[in-house]
Amino acid sequence: MSEPSPTPKPQPRPRSHYKAFRTITTRWMDNDVYGHVNNVVYYSWFDTAVNAHLIERGALDIHGGDTIGLVVETQCNYFASLAFPQDIEAGIRVAHLGRSSVRYEVGLFARGEPLAAACGHFVHVYVARDSRRPVPLPAALQTVLEELQ
Repeated sequence: MSEPSPTPKPQPRPRSHYKAFRTITTRWMDNDVYGHVNNVVYYSWFDTAVNAHLIERGALDIHGGDTIGLVVETQCNYFASLAFPQDIEAGIRVAHLGRSSVRYEVGLFARGEPLAAACGHFVHVYVARDSRRPVPLPAALQTVLEELQ
């Protein structure tokens, strides 16, 4: 029996990998005792970048919409430290678009840097707000997501 091939080592992505960008300002509380942004904050930035884009484009109504996105999977690889005070540029793209689910990829860049300091993804399953059961992507959301592919 042969051994499985090793998984390739994750590499930072260039800016050209992403379709839209959002600037996020770090906060004093984002740093941990080691002097860099704590890993849990990166996941918050993923949510902020994607959801702000969807809200601004009119594709997501977080207060009154019938459809909401629930995160069912998330992952991040870290390549370089980020720290307060620093502006972060979050690049987003849609890597997979299903009937009721979307896989977003997010790259977090120090301002002006060509390669991401961190790259990750998360999967949203879009569900009916009341029943929490999967529903097809609404047309307005589908259009905005296609632009991010």
